[in-house]
Amino acid sequence: MTRLHGSTEPFATYSDEHRHSDIMLETRSLTRDFGQMRAVDNVNIQVKAGEVFGLLGPNGAGKSTTIKMLTTLLPPSSGSAAIAGLDLTHQPSEIRRAIGYVPQSLSADGSLTAYENLLIFSKLYDIPRKYRESRIRDVLEFMGLEEAAHRLVRQYSGGMIRRLEVAQSMLHQPQVLFLDEPTVGLDPLARSYVWALVQQLREQYGTTIILTTHFLEEADSLCDRVAIMQAGKVVVTGVPSELKANLDREDATLDDVFIHYTGDQMTTGGGSYRETSRNRRTAQRLG
Repeated sequence: MTRLHGSTEPFATYSDEHRHSDIMLETRSLTRDFGQMRAVDNVNIQVKAGEVFGLLGPNGAGKSTTIKMLTTLLPPSSGSAAIAGLDLTHQPSEIRRAIGYVPQSLSADGSLTAYENLLIFSKLYDIPRKYRESRIRDVLEFMGLEEAAHRLVRQYSGGMIRRLEVAQSMLHQPQVLFLDEPTVGLDPLARSYVWALVQQLREQYGTTIILTTHFLEEADSLCDRVAIMQAGKVVVTGVPSELKANLDREDATLDDVFIHYTGDQMTTGGGSYRETSRNRRTAQRLG
């Protein structure tokens, strides 16, 4: 895989079987309970290396809880998962080195500049001092933020904030990138920029991307495959075009597929730093 400048050796895997597999992420009966409530119920998914995989579902379906388990923020109640050949339960530290995560809630500090945010993240990721400046410069250039690098983030548009957050998550050159509602609160132009960015990350760097979204047009355009969740379970997985064809309707859309399996509909959103923050907090409470 092509890497940014100043790269380190690829992450080690825990078995020859996984080292040579094209499966980058796999869950086996992954389950999460909160008291008597089962939020994620025996989820089984596989994501191939270099794939863009969409996790769809209505509010409360378990998407964000699944993402939080896979990013080591929540321990599973039962079941297992492997990411980049690493065991979720027994190798969480190694997994955190192998993944990037852009959450729904704002992860950029509005009182700092983009450069200052990235410098903090480079230290959190334990990037060696001699690589920090080159890594920061590279991701700023890749995200088109060089000219705005020394402006306060509170002055950024929603789209620029999201680009900075993706830059933060890519500093340590992850093999797998998790994007939880990457375009919530963004206007159509900013959303299209994020779409292009996702494609570029996959095509130029071979990054495996797992995203959740409430925009079915987004999922249809970006994702090689999608899994639709309902009440904590994965009810269907497949290529968007095949899922639409299975409805046996000439004009079927992914919206129709979604409603067929869940009986629900998706929502949208749009805006600035304050609006982005408010919209993402709302989305996080509901998701």
